[in-house]
Parts: sequence; structure tokens; C-alpha cells
Amino acid sequence: MADDSHGPRPTRRAFLSAGTSTLAGLALARGTKAAPVAGALPGRRPNVLFILPDSWRAQALGCMGNTDVHTPHLDSLASEGILFRQTFANTPLCCPARANVLTGTYASRNGMVANDLRLRESLTTMSALFSQAGYRTGFIGKWHLTGGPHLPGYTPPGPLRRGFEFWAANEDNHNYFYNWYFRDDGLPIMMTRYEPEVWVDLADEFLYETQDAPFFLIVSIGAPHAPYVMPGEYLKMYDPESLHVPPNWVAGVRGGGRKEMAAYYASITAIDDQIGKLMKTLEALNLKQDTIVFFFSDHGEMLGSQGRIWKRLPWEESIHVPGILRWPRQVKSGQQKQVLLTHVDFAPTMLSLCGISVPAEMQGTDLSPVVLGRSEEGPSSAFFQIFGPCSDNALAHAWRGVRTAQHMYARTESGPWLLYDLEKDPYEMDNLANSSRSASIRDSMENLLKEWMRKTGDSWSLDFSYPIEDKGELCTDLTFYSVDEYLRWAKANPSLRPTR
Repeated sequence: MADDSHGPRPTRRAFLSAGTSTLAGLALARGTKAAPVAGALPGRRPNVLFILPDSWRAQALGCMGNTDVHTPHLDSLASEGILFRQTFANTPLCCPARANVLTGTYASRNGMVANDLRLRESLTTMSALFSQAGYRTGFIGKWHLTGGPHLPGYTPPGPLRRGFEFWAANEDNHNYFYNWYFRDDGLPIMMTRYEPEVWVDLADEFLYETQDAPFFLIVSIGAPHAPYVMPGEYLKMYDPESLHVPPNWVAGVRGGGRKEMAAYYASITAIDDQIGKLMKTLEALNLKQDTIVFFFSDHGEMLGSQGRIWKRLPWEESIHVPGILRWPRQVKSGQQKQVLLTHVDFAPTMLSLCGISVPAEMQGTDLSPVVLGRSEEGPSSAFFQIFGPCSDNALAHAWRGVRTAQHMYARTESGPWLLYDLEKDPYEMDNLANSSRSASIRDSMENLLKEWMRKTGDSWSLDFSYPIEDKGELCTDLTFYSVDEYLRWAKANPSLRPTR
């Protein structure tokens, strides 16, 4: 493997003097090759860059076999590292997914069982551990962990930022052409361009300013979450009627038709271009060799499959997310792995790769030996949790699920709900949950699920039956750490309860 780790890093002033409109790729635009980095010696702790878009299902990548969607930059990233083909969201919902990633724990332990709760300050986070280990930490984009109202969306410096030093973010606002973010003073900074472009420019700023220490940076992009809007030239790339719809897709589902699918893919291609620009910045600053880039999503998107939209559901389109890791210094290119990798595994794996001790309270599996090619062993199953109903996607009940390489099983408190043989039925169209011919498999999966609930501290008593998220009731003027806390407040203050 070539070693380019000698010489000074090019300065930000030199790049700015080139006179182009964005920071990314300025050296390349001038036709010059940036000098290598003096500090990037063998043994230096790697940098970590998480790229986290919202609602990106694993099936919407060229490198995952989708022949309709255009993702050349991510396909290239996958070819330069590892494509984890079996990456999953343990709780396929925005806030719980982010909490699971940062804490390395399941929602039954970290308490983030619904959207718009506040993650408890007492919890240990990966970002705080990186900061304590001397990393410069940064967060850019959609945060969605402070709880309460989405707007204006400011999280003040201090414990609510979970160890992130550099901050350019908002709580949750999917207005992609007229949005704002905050730094440290609470004053909104307007952005009137396509939001992912701004987030990537801010990532460039962070990278230029990070000279002497390794970094841990998360770029959290709100798209391709609905509404599916993007610069118009991308939408022109897709003809809704020419798209290949999966066998489990149901025509006529509002919000999940061919038009929405085309716009979803267009949003994805627009983001892919921005990721390409960010990768050019890493190259221009000679950070590529020593930076672990990890691309994933918080959850998928049904888009009409199974006759449903959105997330929270146990089908593959909802739980299965992208997983691409590149680290040229240590990881051989062109790999594809089938190991089960879930959100709770990210923190222990990344901490271990960077030589930081993994706290005992983290429940995920350290898969660094798999990343480094020392093992192919991983968990034999993955565990899923959703704690309450939501009418937006016709989810009537809480559920728990367990997935192996061959089977997916989900149940409610009252009994089995879904069982699929994924080898014979990859689109999950033949539900075997109540089939006598599958009784032994169902019993085995049921026992496996019970064991997962036991070891994660899960219980059906954690569920809520009231559709708390339907009216945005947790996005009130107050913040709450639990659904029970909110319901007690709502009972005492009925006139203040949202009615929209």
C-alpha cells in the first residue's frame, strides 16, 4: 500500500486564494497536488468521519445492486473499503437510532423509546469518549437528541452537546432550501442554498481548522427524508415510469408512488455528489489514508413496499441501512462482508479501532477484528425494538424483532406477527408466522427473541399504547425524558396538550 504521509498540510488560506466558490476540491481545481501530511505517520490514531443521511434504505445504492439509482461516489467509496451488506437499525426511528449509535446501547437501556425525547445527560457517549481521548470533535447537521420543540432548534454548549466541540447544527428541520443552523451564541445562521451543500461546506471548514489533533466528525444530513426536494437538475435524471419497483411494492400508496420514488432517488444522487466533494477535501488535505469514513443511515424508507411508507416497521426496507467503511491505511479495498452489523455496534467498534477503551455499559459488539481482517465472526442475530404505535404508517402496536442470516421474526406482546425465510423469500411476501409447517423455526426465533429481551433489559412494560407521535405531542414547549413523564404532565395540563 502506498504511503503518502510526508510533508506539510496545505493551508486553508492557499485554498481560499484560489477564488472558487466552495472549499472542497480547491487544490484540485488549480491543477496542483496537495502536499502530504507530516503528522499522518504509521501508529497515529486515525480520524473518524461519520456521514449520516436520514431515511436512506440499503436498497437505494448502486453498489447494493440497484440499477436505477445513481450513486457513483458512494459506489466508489465502497470499492475502496468494505461494503457491509447486512447493516441494520435496531430501532428504525430518527431519535432512537441516533441515541443507539452514540451510546452503543439499546433503547430499552438509554430510554430513547420515541422521537423527540431528550437523551439523558448521564449516559456515556462515543463523542465524549473521543473528546476525552484528545480528539477534536465536531457535529454538523441534524441533531435530534435534545428533545422538545424542533424550532428554533438551538442546543447550547455544555452537557447537552455530548462532548462535541465544534457545533454547526439544528435540532430537526427538513426545509431543505430555507433553513438555519446554530453555533455557540444561539443566533440562527440562515442558509438559502440546498442544505446538504451547506453541511458539506461546514465540514470542509472543520477539516481545514483541524491541524494538530485527530478528529471525530459527524455530518448528519437531513435528506433524503421527505419532503423529497432537491436541485431540479437531479429530478430530471429520473423517469418515474421507467423505474424498477420491487415485487412487494403496492401501487396507489399515498407518499409511496413512482413519483415519490423518483424524487427520493434524485435526492440521493444530489447527496452523493456532495459526498464526492467531501471526499475530495479529504484527499486535498491528505487525510484520506488515515481517516475512517463510515457511511450509514438512521433507518430506511418503505416507499410503498408492503403497502407502507416511512419507517418504524420490521420489514427490510425500514430496518436495513447502508454500511460503507473506508480506511486506506489499514483496510483492504474491494471487500464485501455479510456479518450482521447494527447501530449499537458502531461505538464499541470505532472506539476500539482508535485505541480507546470501550465502556462496560455499552451493549454492542466490538467488530474491529472484522474491520481489520482478523476475523469473520460477528453476532449470529440482530435485535430490533419499537415501543409504540404510529398511524402515519398504519403501525397499530409496539413490536420486537430478531433477524438471522436466513430468517426475520417479529412479534407483538400478544403473539407472533411476522416470520420470513429470507433465502427463499427476500422480498418478504410469504408470512409464515402462523404456518404449521414453520412451527419449529418460529419457536426457535421466539426463544432467541426472549433471550435478546432478557440480556438487553427489555420488557413489554416499556411500551406505550397511545400514539404519542401522531400529533407531535413530544414537540411541545417542554422537554421530556420519557413518555410516562409527558403523559403525567399532559394529564395535569390538558389545555396545553397539542391538538393539531
